[in-house]
Amino acid sequence: MSLGFLDLFAATTRAPTRVKVAVARSAVHANMGHMLARCHNLAMPFDVSTVPRVRIQPQPFDVAQEIAALQAGDPRVGAVCTFVGTVRDRNAPGAAGSVQTLELEHYPGMTEKSIEAMVDDAFARFDILGARVVHRVGVLRPTDGVVLVAVTSAHRGQSFQACEFLMDYLKTQAPFWKKEQTPEGAHWVDARVSDDEALARWGIEARNA
Repeated sequence: MSLGFLDLFAATTRAPTRVKVAVARSAVHANMGHMLARCHNLAMPFDVSTVPRVRIQPQPFDVAQEIAALQAGDPRVGAVCTFVGTVRDRNAPGAAGSVQTLELEHYPGMTEKSIEAMVDDAFARFDILGARVVHRVGVLRPTDGVVLVAVTSAHRGQSFQACEFLMDYLKTQAPFWKKEQTPEGAHWVDARVSDDEALARWGIEARNA
């Protein structure tokens, strides 16, 4: 048993200086060991709600940092699935250099709310522990990362499916407006039929004009 304050005081009041120091050190070490043992064995609750799920930003994202923040030491996680979408320099095979820049615009507030609803849907459909979507806006160039989707789960199958589901959803339903700059000039990019078909396999009808 470690010495309490009163025991320490009584033991050192009439003792020589060296004895006082020795007793004090012994008491401090014993109490520190007791405290560290308690801290080590204390179960720290994990609150996934403290991790931001959706973020829209012009600056690049760091995939490793985003995964670390999403996982945050959660011992339940057995799988982390990520998807990173990048800007291509072409819209068709053999058309290298046909896309010089990609500019993305959005309505702040509305875009985040829309993606939050998609994340809610992913949690309802799949057995996942956490999800994060980071989407960039502004002027981007080929090879720039434009979107990150990260999902954690206990088993890989659920995070794989949820990650793919969120990307299919984002590709057609997220309120972003995309403009490509090409050698022939700028033009707005519409959702592809293949993207609508990818969303349809989840039982969701694309709401594109």
